[in-house]
Amino acid sequence: MVRFGPSGNSESFYKEGHKSSVEMPKWLSEMGLDAYEYQCNRGVNISREMAEKIGQEAQKNDIFLSIHAPYYINMASLEEEKRTKSKGYIIECMRLAKWMGAKRIVVHTGSYSKVDKKWALETSARLFGEVLKEADSLGIGDVMLCPEVLGKNNQIGSLEEIIEMCKNNERLSPTIDFAHIHARGQGSLNSVYDFERVINLLENSLGVERVRELHCHFSRVEFTKGGERRHLSIDDTQFGPEFSYLAEVIFKKKMNPVIICESRANMAEDALKLKKIYNKIAEGMQNEESTCN
Repeated sequence: MVRFGPSGNSESFYKEGHKSSVEMPKWLSEMGLDAYEYQCNRGVNISREMAEKIGQEAQKNDIFLSIHAPYYINMASLEEEKRTKSKGYIIECMRLAKWMGAKRIVVHTGSYSKVDKKWALETSARLFGEVLKEADSLGIGDVMLCPEVLGKNNQIGSLEEIIEMCKNNERLSPTIDFAHIHARGQGSLNSVYDFERVINLLENSLGVERVRELHCHFSRVEFTKGGERRHLSIDDTQFGPEFSYLAEVIFKKKMNPVIICESRANMAEDALKLKKIYNKIAEGMQNEESTCN
């Protein structure tokens, strides 16, 4: 089963009179969606009671929950205090995930604009290990940490870097943001082959089973020479990448990923568009297989 959902709450959710994220799972289910990435981009600002209510509603409406950790995490800061705080922010998210029943936490690893790249990667990997060790001692270590492929060239988060971190720690699983890969590669995803190359690299490095239920982000993206500039809506067709190419690869490889749409403002509506694209392509490929057999 391929699941689709938004990163955060669409503008239309509030325009319809909704005020609390507790209402999101039912709202998404009624739209035909089945995943939701709760945003803690600016910090964990939610009570345990509220988190548990969101979790209960998600379970009731069959919504797969993930959490996006704060943007200001930097596991490779030169300042030890900032590295320590970054570990603390992830622990806060893991605690929240336990309350909410979320399965995965998406993490921006940080930046190496002021440090040596090798040191940054080694330090980040070590800190992820320390976070997991502390989480185990707190009884919250069964939540999966998912370092994200990032879109700017000065960020720790090329596809190869994220694979390397996850390859060396089986308790880490990548978040593959295809918009970020596209931006970082200056428009590198332009065909089914391009997307299949990404998935093949993941499978060859991490194993087919580990990649089957991949956590993914998708949107169109505008970029500059430095990488990602801004995420855009699915209707902004002058920008890539095209989801139909990825949909073919998902069906062909019998994957069951979670696809989180990060379009601006209307991410739930665009998540539904992605789901419809996938279902149409899957149906067509299924019919083709049946004809051949």
